[in-house]
Amino acid sequence: MPPRTPNTSLGSVPQFPAERRHENPTARRISVTAWAALAVVYLVWSSAQLGIRVVTAAVPLMFSAGTRFIAAGLVLAGLLAWREGAAELRVTLRQLLAAAAVGLLLLVGGIGMVVLAEESVPSGLAALLIIVTLLWVVVLHAVTGERVPAITFLGVLVGLAGSAVLIVPGLSGQVKLGGVLTAIAAALLWSIGSFFSPRLPFPRSPLAAGAYEMLAGGAGCLLVGLVRWEKHDLNLDAISTVSWPGLAHLVLFGGLVAFTAYAWLLGTAPHSGVATCAYVNPVVAVFLGWLILGEPLSWPVLLGAAIVVAGVFLVVSTERRR
Repeated sequence: MPPRTPNTSLGSVPQFPAERRHENPTARRISVTAWAALAVVYLVWSSAQLGIRVVTAAVPLMFSAGTRFIAAGLVLAGLLAWREGAAELRVTLRQLLAAAAVGLLLLVGGIGMVVLAEESVPSGLAALLIIVTLLWVVVLHAVTGERVPAITFLGVLVGLAGSAVLIVPGLSGQVKLGGVLTAIAAALLWSIGSFFSPRLPFPRSPLAAGAYEMLAGGAGCLLVGLVRWEKHDLNLDAISTVSWPGLAHLVLFGGLVAFTAYAWLLGTAPHSGVATCAYVNPVVAVFLGWLILGEPLSWPVLLGAAIVVAGVFLVVSTERRR
C-alpha cells in the first residue's frame, strides 16, 4: 500500500503507513524522495558539529541543546496545527510514549552526549566516533535473531579497529578518554533509538512524531543541564553575534528540517540507505572542522577514519544485498 499523501503543502512529506512501521526495515527499497531527504541530512548534519561548537562557546552545553530542540519542536507543532489542524497532533498514549522514548534516546542519549563529548574532543573526532552507529545497529539485528552474514561481522570488527585507532590520541593526552567513551556511548544510544523507531507504534504523521520527539528530547536535555548546574554558567551577555545565527541554524535546519527528515527516513527507508549518514556526515565534518575551525588532522585521525569508513562500507554493501 503506497504512502497516503496529505492534502496540504506542509504535509508533502509522505505519512507513515501503519503496516510499514513493523516490516523489516532492511527489505524496503529507497525512493527518490528518500534520497532527497538523505541529501538534506547529509548537508545539514555535516555542518551541525561546527554550529554546536560555536553555540556552546557562549551557552552551557545541555541548556543549548534542550533550548534548540524544544524551540524546533514547538515551531514544528505550531506549523502542523496551523496548516493541518490541531487534530493532526492528537495521538494515543502509546504513540506519545513511543515518540518520547525515541526522542530521549536520539536527542539526549545521542546528540546530547555528543555535545558533552565535545567538551574534550574536537568536533571532527566526535563525528568520526559516531560513525560506529551503523556497527551497533548490526549488532542489534544479530541479538534480536536476524541473520547477519559473516562479512557483516567482519565489517563490525574493522570498524571497531578503526575506533581503537581513534582512541589512541586520548591515551596519549591529546584528547580526554572520557570524551571519547561518551561519544561512543552516544552512538550506541542513537543506534538503539534508530533500531526500535520503525518497530514502535508511532503517530501516523512523521511531522507530529518529530515534534513530540524533539519536545521530549529537549526536556530531557534541560533536565540533564539542571543536574549539571549549568544554569550558573549561563551568561546572556557572553552570547555573541555569532552565537545567535548558530543557534538559529541548529533550530531551523539541524532540528526542524534535518531531524524531521531523519525521523521520516527511519519509518519509510531501508536501514542500509539511512545508515549512509554514518559515513558521509563524519568525513565531511572532520574536514569542515579542519577548514573552518582550524582543528588539526593528525595521522591517527586520518588512519582511523579510513579504517572505520572501510568497515562501515562492508556492512552497508552487505545489507544492500540482503
